Amino acid sequence: MTDIFDVIADGTRRDILQLLLRRTTEGDAGTSVSQIVADLGISQPTVSKHLKVLREAELVSVREDGQRRFYSLAVQPLGVVDDWLVPFLMDAYGDDAPDIDYPGQPLPGSAAHAAEVVGRAAASAKHVVETALKRFGA
Repeated sequence: MTDIFDVIADGTRRDILQLLLRRTTEGDAGTSVSQIVADLGISQPTVSKHLKVLREAELVSVREDGQRRFYSLAVQPLGVVDDWLVPFLMDAYGDDAPDIDYPGQPLPGSAAHAAEVVGRAAASAKHVVETALKRFGA
């Protein structure tokens, strides 16, 4: 399985995931590629490329209806991110950890940038550790 941190490090893929989350909370049973293209203002080939990565990471499911495909969010793989992140929050906040109420709206520009930086840092750290382990024969 693809490393989830590598997958969510890309801002366009996070935008697609947020769009699918928002549409799911609005009751949609799936979102077509053309709807994603229209909502995000990015090209169809770009959307298709990112959806392929998201499918391989099992972050989206696809339902076929004739020639059309409808994509839905599959949150189970994000449990890995949650398991990795929660100890940091608990360490930082202890018993005073805030309840997080995610409104399902896109992140503001500065928060999206911060999320991309964190995602890239996690992917980079993973690469450094893997390289070190290979170097030492572990």
